[in-house]
Amino acid sequence: MSVLAYHVTWTTYGTWLPGDARGWVRWGEWGVKPPDSEQEREARERMAEPPVVLTKEQRTLVEQTICKHCRVRGWQLHAVNARSNHIHVVVTADRDSDEVMNQFKAWCSRKLSDAAGLVGTVAKKAGRRRWFTEGGNVENIEEEAYLENAIRYVLEGQ
Repeated sequence: MSVLAYHVTWTTYGTWLPGDARGWVRWGEWGVKPPDSEQEREARERMAEPPVVLTKEQRTLVEQTICKHCRVRGWQLHAVNARSNHIHVVVTADRDSDEVMNQFKAWCSRKLSDAAGLVGTVAKKAGRRRWFTEGGNVENIEEEAYLENAIRYVLEGQ
């Protein structure tokens, strides 16, 4: 089957750490890991900046940035929902799913940094501060029913 769309999800920086009580995922390992308060404490101590919880205005900016990026790239945006600690996007694009996610995260980071007036060393280094965690999750959508369900989930299930 060919991929109809991607369901892309990523979290804001520091809001879902390894060891989290809600469960967590370790890169390269299958399944959700159980809570581990010691691991979560260690991860929190390694953080370079405070956790990012997006305001309503920042969430709106993220959604607007994703919409504009899709228009510029000619991608079909099916649904977007920026929450205070994570973002969901359902999109059809002519790129690899990881590249799509990375472009969204990069452009959203730039716009958030600009809106926050960040001009310090960290912001200059990559045009942003650490707004989002590394990586994220991408599900390939290969069936119309799955696409409809993903859209409904992103728009109504959050």
